[in-house]
Amino acid sequence: MNDDISKRAAEIAAEETKKLIDATPESGALYERAMRSLPLGVASSFQAGDPYPIYIDHGAGSQVWDVDGQQRIDYHNGFGCMVVGHAHPKVVEAIERAARSGTHFAATTEVTVAFAEELCRRFGLEQVRFANSGTEATMDAIRVARAATGRDDIVKIEGSYHGHHDTVMFSVVPNADSVGGLEHAPTLPMSRGIPADVARHTRVVPFNDAPAVDAMLAEHADTTACLILEPVMMNIGLVEPDPGYLDALREVCTRRGVVLIFDEVKSGATVAAGGATERYGVQPDLSCFAKAICGGTPGAAFGGRADLMDVIAHGAAQQGTFNGNPLIAAAGLAALTEVMTPDAYVHLNRLGTRLAQGIQNAIDAYDIPAYTVDLGGKGAISFSRTKLRNYRDFLGTDHALYDASYPWAVNRGIFMTPGNEEQWTISVQHTDADIDRYVDVFSELCQTLSP
Repeated sequence: MNDDISKRAAEIAAEETKKLIDATPESGALYERAMRSLPLGVASSFQAGDPYPIYIDHGAGSQVWDVDGQQRIDYHNGFGCMVVGHAHPKVVEAIERAARSGTHFAATTEVTVAFAEELCRRFGLEQVRFANSGTEATMDAIRVARAATGRDDIVKIEGSYHGHHDTVMFSVVPNADSVGGLEHAPTLPMSRGIPADVARHTRVVPFNDAPAVDAMLAEHADTTACLILEPVMMNIGLVEPDPGYLDALREVCTRRGVVLIFDEVKSGATVAAGGATERYGVQPDLSCFAKAICGGTPGAAFGGRADLMDVIAHGAAQQGTFNGNPLIAAAGLAALTEVMTPDAYVHLNRLGTRLAQGIQNAIDAYDIPAYTVDLGGKGAISFSRTKLRNYRDFLGTDHALYDASYPWAVNRGIFMTPGNEEQWTISVQHTDADIDRYVDVFSELCQTLSP
């Protein structure tokens, strides 16, 4: 790392954080109020901020307004849920229509069936089941894999997040410091309240290391039900799979009788119409979806091979009162069929390239130790001179540069994800002017950081 630029970044972070606090007194007041009824003052720990989060009042198109009345271009987009943008007329119409005809029955409706059909078509699935969050989707997919194989263990990727159910809460970036440090991540649960012996059913391998998976399964195939991974690793910025990596995983899982599960909660419907499965041309046995597939409403799904999904009809529990809720299904169906059209992906890809290239030009001009990744609707800045391939590489990134970039951007009208491990998400309602504003803001930061 460059000590001079890191030192300057720390100074900028302190200056800009003070400005942000001065500019958001209503968020500060709401935080004090929220702390009395909500742990950390937020509905989910991922929403917490230092010294407090920005509380949002409303959004429209590519913009959000906070409770202080300040308007910002949204590149957070609900951790990637809002690729349709805020209050898209097609989604609003679908929700209003569903609300007028009944928001819940705990019985399957025709719109739920139509939504399932669209998911199968788009992602190459034979059958699908619904859930209410990405956590539920990965939990259910793992249960199906265990039931189908009669095996108990899973293999996951070091540093990856797959939701907050017990089996996958090992070797996860968030909360590492609270459980004794990163060196203990593969064996200690990443949250209090999880029995330590759950770890005996979870094994960990690095991303982009097919030989490590091959070796692991050569030793443990008879007890391993599944390998679960994000085909594009998104808990450390954005790390693409090496050429041939996903193909190698597909081959070894098939050879060993291990179920290959793609967690496409973040990549599904954002990096391509058919998600990472389409983009990289490898079909898993099961896939998990949430976020972008439901048009900003809280839904999820998982599915894949019919012979695997058949275990649900033969003793593998998969249920939920709100699964396939008609309001969620209506919003998701409208989002996927009326908003996220082929033309929408042309638009997203063009804007994504414009943004990533514009930021990269600034990085190069001012010799900032960073680079950009462009995957259409998703993208990221990694503060490293060398390309990241896995979680261990991510540990070497310069967090001080991110810490400066977040308040700098928010103070200049860009709403960002709160964490160096996250990514930006562009919506179909973003414009060239929105992109150019982000590039200008980041370019000004690079100039200020440069000696």
